[in-house]
Order: sequence, then structure tokens, then C-alpha cells
Amino acid sequence: MFETDDGETDDPARPGARSLSVTLRRLRRAAGLNISELAQRSGLAPSTLSKIENAQMSPTYDTLLSLASGLGVDVTELFAAKPSASVSGRRAVTRSGEGARLQSAHYSYELLCADIANKKLVPLLTRIDAHSVKDFGALVTHPGEEFIYVLEGSVALHTSLYAPTFLGTGDSCYFDSTMGHALVSTSESPALILWVCSTVVTPLIG
Repeated sequence: MFETDDGETDDPARPGARSLSVTLRRLRRAAGLNISELAQRSGLAPSTLSKIENAQMSPTYDTLLSLASGLGVDVTELFAAKPSASVSGRRAVTRSGEGARLQSAHYSYELLCADIANKKLVPLLTRIDAHSVKDFGALVTHPGEEFIYVLEGSVALHTSLYAPTFLGTGDSCYFDSTMGHALVSTSESPALILWVCSTVVTPLIG
């Protein structure tokens, strides 16, 4: 989804950085892994992982997917203050403005309904801060599918297989995440969208 590691910035003051660092350290230790071992499983540099654990870097969603895969957990577990549980008759409510927040160089996310583990979908309220595809080091590609719905402003969806798709307020698009993609705001102020992603993490065995 969203952006590559090129979009990450070292900023300990970013919203959500501190709580994410604490949760990541807890999950890593519970898995019996040191930083080097988790970095290898996640396909990340140990220095990157160390910065995230010390709240010196806000990771992109793409990096969060890699971390969740390396830990063998649902991506929403990275935002949970305590381990969440799979239950029957599932229901989750997020009040306005109360979702877990994470900001990167190009997007500002609010993770919705994160208190249920192992969901098939990950809904995010996302502010699009980027205004040019040139701001991205490369188009993002990863397994899964995504749905976007424009709530405010207008956006352009850039992909590796299609000409840019321009969407205004009320427009929506569904696309394959394995296709390189990036989203930029085409309105004067940052656009606001509902961004829903399918989860693709398979817990590791052993």
C-alpha cells in the first residue's frame, strides 16, 4: 500500500510513533527475537528497525506489513496497547478522531477499528499530503487488494499499468496492490480518503 521506505522520515514527534515503538518491542520480545533476527525475517535493515523501536522513525504502511509478516501477527497488532483477541460475533467501533494515528512523509493515517485481530480488511482514514508522484522514490507494490473512496478534495492514482486516474469527492476505485501504485492530492489542500486494504500476512511457523 501507500509508500516505500524512501518516504520514511526520522521524527520522534510524529503521532503514534511512541506507542508503536513500545508495542513493536513487546511483540519482538514475546516472539523471542532480537533486532537482527526480526530484521532478517522482515526484510528490513536492522538500523531501520532500531529507529522504529526507539521512536525515531515513523514507518510507512508497507514497512508495517513487513514487520507484521516477520512477527507472524496481524498488522493491527502493531497498534494495539495490549494483545487483541479473535472472537465470534465480532464488532468494533472507533469514535471520531479516536483511531490510532501514524504519519509518514506523504500520508497521515488514522487506523480504524483496530481492537479486533485477524480482520480480513484494514480500514484507514487517510490524509493525502503528497502533491506530486515525483515525491515518491518508487511506486509501491505488495500482495493484496485496496479500495479508496474520496471524502474531501480530489486525488490522482498513479499505477504502473494505467494512465493516472483522477478522482473527485464521492468517487471511488478498487485496485490490485501487486500493481505499482501511489496516491497524490490534486486539490489545493490535502485530500481526505477512506482507504481499505486486504490483509495478507500469514503467521510464521516455528
